[in-house]
Amino acid sequence: MLMEESLLIKKAADGDLDAFNQLVLTYQDLAFNVAYRIMADEAAAADATQDAVISMYRKLDSYRGGSFKAWFLRIVTNACYDELRKQKRRPTVTLEPETDDGDLIESPDWLADESPGLEETMMNSQLEKAIQECLNKLNEKHRAVMVMVDVSGEDYETVAEIIQSPVGTVKSRLSRARLKMQECLQAAGELLPDQFRLNSEEEND
Repeated sequence: MLMEESLLIKKAADGDLDAFNQLVLTYQDLAFNVAYRIMADEAAAADATQDAVISMYRKLDSYRGGSFKAWFLRIVTNACYDELRKQKRRPTVTLEPETDDGDLIESPDWLADESPGLEETMMNSQLEKAIQECLNKLNEKHRAVMVMVDVSGEDYETVAEIIQSPVGTVKSRLSRARLKMQECLQAAGELLPDQFRLNSEEEND
């Protein structure tokens, strides 16, 4: 697998578009999922992923070995940071849909999980919304680390390579991010997964 990927990278760097497209297909879903959790918006995540793919193509000559996935995800997270900085300079607009009379729809159909069962659907939708809202409150660096470790399942070493910082920095940011998420998500109560529930031991540590 490593030999195959290294050959694809070499061919792509030499201008082979088929090899480049294969690399993109291998990592585009992961890239989009990371971007979506960081950006909290599908369109913005798609734009950031597209920018990252273009940037990756232009920077292939600078790739010097190691984990290609980590190298590419570093480009993805940087693209997200760039877009988030742009958003801070633009006025925000509500994403909530409105009725014909201009009233906000509190629980729009497009927020719902389409899995069977109304109660389960509502709980999943509420939990998803609560998690994303709390993720959005984290600063960019804490959010990115939490997304890559807790959502995408990357190990500390890989994330350290992605953010170009020591493993200790990854662990520190993740610990702070998890604590902030726990504090934020307490309002969701019984909807919370076990890892986000504060117990007496954690509160006394």
